[in-house]
Amino acid sequence: MSRWASPAVRQSSAAGKANLDDLIGLMIRERVGSTYWGAQPELPQPGYALVSVRDSEARSRLLEKLPRQRRFYCVDQPDCDPWHLISGASEVIADADDELALISAMAGLPVRCIGNGRFTDAGTEESRNALIARHVLGLDYANPFTGEPMTPFEAVKLSASWRRLIDGNRQFDAIYGIASWKRETLDALMWPGGDVPAFRSTLRREAVRAAAIWRSRTPPKVVADLEHGGADIIEIEDGFIRSAGLGADCIPPSSVVVDHLGIYFDPSRPNDLERILEEGSYPKSLRHRARSLRELIVERGVTKYASGERPRVERRSAKRLILVPGQVEDDRAVLEGGQGLTSNLELLRRVRERAPDAHIIYKPHPDVEAGHRRGSLHDHATFAHADEVVRDQSISSLIDLVDEVHVNTSLAGFEALMRLKPVTTYGVPFYAGWGLTTDLGAVPKRRTARRTLDELVAAALILYPRYLDPKSGLPCPPEILVRRLAEGEPAGGSSALIWLRRLQGRLRRKLANVANG
Repeated sequence: MSRWASPAVRQSSAAGKANLDDLIGLMIRERVGSTYWGAQPELPQPGYALVSVRDSEARSRLLEKLPRQRRFYCVDQPDCDPWHLISGASEVIADADDELALISAMAGLPVRCIGNGRFTDAGTEESRNALIARHVLGLDYANPFTGEPMTPFEAVKLSASWRRLIDGNRQFDAIYGIASWKRETLDALMWPGGDVPAFRSTLRREAVRAAAIWRSRTPPKVVADLEHGGADIIEIEDGFIRSAGLGADCIPPSSVVVDHLGIYFDPSRPNDLERILEEGSYPKSLRHRARSLRELIVERGVTKYASGERPRVERRSAKRLILVPGQVEDDRAVLEGGQGLTSNLELLRRVRERAPDAHIIYKPHPDVEAGHRRGSLHDHATFAHADEVVRDQSISSLIDLVDEVHVNTSLAGFEALMRLKPVTTYGVPFYAGWGLTTDLGAVPKRRTARRTLDELVAAALILYPRYLDPKSGLPCPPEILVRRLAEGEPAGGSSALIWLRRLQGRLRRKLANVANG
C-alpha cells in the first residue's frame, strides 16, 4: 500500500448522491483508482490480451486456450499501476477479486473474470455501475489534512493531484544535491511511486537519462558529467513559502519547485514559471482561488520564512517611506538575476540616487543576520544611503508600514505586490516584466504577456511549486501549508542540528563584527 497516495476512507451507511457518470468520467480522465501509484513495467505493442491470474495452473490452462496468434501480456508482479497495464490492452482477463477487473471495465475494455469474487460481474455495464456505486460512492471520505468529510469528487481530485506528482517524478533516474536533513521532506515530494527517490551524491556507471539536481549543492564535476552524457537536467529549489525558519539553520523546506526548462531566478533562459505566466490559461475559478490564497497569506502574515501576527509598526517619518530588503550577495538569485548588481550597498546607493528625499529603511537578509551567508554591511556604510536599519521587525510588518518597496531580485518584492504596495525592481526577478512593477533591469523580451496580480499569484503559488504538509507528511495544496505555518506547526528536522547551526551563525556574526571594526 502506498505511503500517501490514497485519501482516508471509512464505510458509509448509504451510497452518495454524486452523479455516477461524471465520477466515472473524472476517474478515467485522471487515471486514479486502485494502485495508481504502482510500478509501470515495460509493455508490448498495443493490442495484447492482458492476463492477471495469480494461480499458475489456472493461468497456464487459460493461455493454452488462447489462439496461437493472440498476443498476451501476463502481470507477474503485484501492485502495478492498472491504468498503465491497460493502456495498450484490447481485452483483460483477471481474477474476479482483482481491482484491475473493475478499472478495465470502467475504461470500457472487454473483461473476463476468472473464479468468484467482488468483481465477477464487472464485464457488464449495469454490474459495473453497481460495483462502482458500492466501492466508490458507497464510502465516506475523510480529508487527510483536516479530518473533515470529503465528497467522492474531492477525493478523486486530490488523488489526481498526487497522480500528476508521482508521474512527474517517474522520469528522474537520479536526484543530486539533496542534503540528508532535507530528505525528510523531499522524500515525499519526489516519490516516484513504488520505489524510493533515487538520491545520489556521485555518478554511477549506469546511464542517466534525466537528473533532478539542487545545482548549488551538486558538485560541479557531477553536473558537467551529466551534461556531457546528454542527460536532461531538471532543477530543484526552495519554494516561495518555505518554512517557519531558515534553510541556513537546516530547517527542511515545506515547498520546492521542480523546473524542467531552467530556474525561475535566471532570466538568461526560459523557465517553467515564465512559461506558465506567458502562455498559461487562468479561468475564473483559478483566479478566485488565487485571490483567496493571497488574502489568507496577508491576513496570517505568512512570508517565505515566517508567519504569525504582525505587530503594528509606527510611522516615524512624514517623508515617503521606501523599504529596501537586503539579499545574500553570493546567492544564485542575485548572481544570475541581478545582472551585475550583486552588492547590497550598491543597491542602497541606487535607491538613494533615485529617491533623494525619501526615508529609506534597510532590512538585512535573515540568512546574513544569522551569520550564515555573505552580504553584511557595517552601519556607517549603510547610513551613507539609508535613514534606518531595521533588524527585529518582520518583513510583512515593514511592508505594511512603507509606501514603496525597492528590490534587486528579493522575494520581498513579490510579497509586497501581494500586499498591494508599489514595487521597483533593479534586477530581474520572476515577477518583473508582467505589468505589475516598475522595472529598471533589462527584462527579457520573451515576457510579453500582461498579468493581473491574482494571475501572478496563481502561477507562482499554485501552479509552479510543490508543497508538503508538515503535520501529516503528505503533499498538499498551498492553502494547507499556509494554515499550518500560521498555526505554528513545527517545521521538522533535527533540533540538535538546528541548534548547532544557529550557534555557528552567531559566532560567525560576532567574528564579522570584530573584523569590521
